This record gives sequence, structure tokens and C-alpha cells, in this order.
Amino acid sequence: MFGGLWMLADNDAPTATWGIFADGEVANFLFAAIFIGLIYYMISRARAGMPIPEIRKIAGLDALDEAIGRATEMGRPVHYSPGISPVDNAQTIAAFAMLSYVAKTCAQYDTRLIQTNRNIFVHAVNEEIVKQAYLEAGRPDAHNPDDVRWISDFQFAYTAGVIGMFSRERPAANIMYGSFFAESMLILEVGDMIGAVQIGATAQTAQLPFFMAAADYTLIGEEMYAASAYMSREPVLRGTVVGQDLARIIIFALIIIGTIVQHIDPEANPFTRFLREF
Repeated sequence: MFGGLWMLADNDAPTATWGIFADGEVANFLFAAIFIGLIYYMISRARAGMPIPEIRKIAGLDALDEAIGRATEMGRPVHYSPGISPVDNAQTIAAFAMLSYVAKTCAQYDTRLIQTNRNIFVHAVNEEIVKQAYLEAGRPDAHNPDDVRWISDFQFAYTAGVIGMFSRERPAANIMYGSFFAESMLILEVGDMIGAVQIGATAQTAQLPFFMAAADYTLIGEEMYAASAYMSREPVLRGTVVGQDLARIIIFALIIIGTIVQHIDPEANPFTRFLREF
């Protein structure tokens, strides 16, 4: 009996391709290696000052300086919200990079920045980001810690707090950058009522219609992830974004070519054979 179980275990053991890859994982490894190599190549070119494809102009990002400048001229503050998701959310992480740019610009223009948070851990990170941005701008004395505010962990308590702040402080620019849910339209409507220039960015597809309807400028989906590279022109960020976009182009091209070949002669399709074998 035990011998039969031993033989069954041997027969059911997974096979290894080329002695090192689990069966069916060679293609995944090769694609990952090619794309990592492509991203690394683009980063290396950007660091060396060599030309790489430009990131296209995004109207909402170009309007950031204009919105902050308008607030400066009017003597009114700028409001920045990173959304209501926790610190490990990809959209929140993208919001950190944009907050650094907005805070530094506000410091240079001597414009008051009010930054509101729902999550306490996001609040702690944003406190340090804003403090560092003012320090890098050479204006540490202009930084007011009380303007980086944790309002509430409850979604609509946070919303009510932001709306109340809008009524009292009347910011001239409202920048909403991150993961938003049902609170987005409420905040945007009040922002419109006080005449604020509103720039929104989110990857939440259910909220994009509200951003498009109520905000002056909207960054859709992956535009918000490319924003930090677009604004900072930092070589590593630019190379990463360009490398990822080229990887997508390669994938789309392979899908189109494979589909055409599959319809012409399914048996002669090299892509199908490769994927089945590896």
C-alpha cells in the first residue's frame, strides 16, 4: 500500500521545463524579463540625458500652476485631498507624490495650503510630505502644521468636515487626487458653489462621471500615475512610465498579429504553439 502511494506521488509530481521552471511558467518568465529589461533600458537612457519618448501633455496637470497662481492672486487658500483610501492604496501613493509638488509650489508662491485627510496613517505621511516640501522650498517658517488636518475616519463625517471648511475658508483651488467614492460629488458641488478651480484625478471608474461633470479638469485612470513623472521630469520616473507604455504597445501588437495568424492558419501560429508548450 505504501509503495503504491509513493509511486502515485512520483507520478503526480510537477514537471520542470529546462530543469528550473514549473510547467507553463517559461512564457511568463520571458515576458517579465523582456519588460523589466525594457524599463531598465529607458531609465538608463533618461539618466544619461539621452532622448526617450515624451509623456504627452495632460491639461489637468498643466492647470495646476494656474490654479495655485489664481489662489495666490485672490489671497485664498488651496485645498488638497488624497482621497479616502488607506496608505497602501496605489492611488493614495500616487497622491503623495502630487502633494509634494503642490506643497512646494504653494510654499514658493507663499500661498496657504489646507490639506485634509480621512485616514490617520495617510495624515501622518502627509504631515511629513508637506513639512519637507516647505523645507525644500526654503520656506520652513511658512509651514503651518495645523493646516494638515485629520478630520474623521468616517466617510461622510470627513465629507462634512471638508464642506464646512469650504464654507469658512473658501479655497480658490480644490485639488482632489486619489481614491474617492460617494463623497466626491458632494465635495465637488460645494467647491463649484464657492467658485474654486477644481482639478480631480481618480482611477475609480464609478466616480469618473462625477469628476467629469463637476471638476474643471479631470485626470482619468493611469494619467494620475504618470503625473509625478510628468511634473518632476525625474529620470527614473520618466523611464519607468515610458518603458511600461512601450511594453503595452508590444503586448497589443502581439495580440493583433497572433489573432490575424490564428485566423489564417491556426496550425501554423507560432504564438499558440509557444504558449501551449511553455
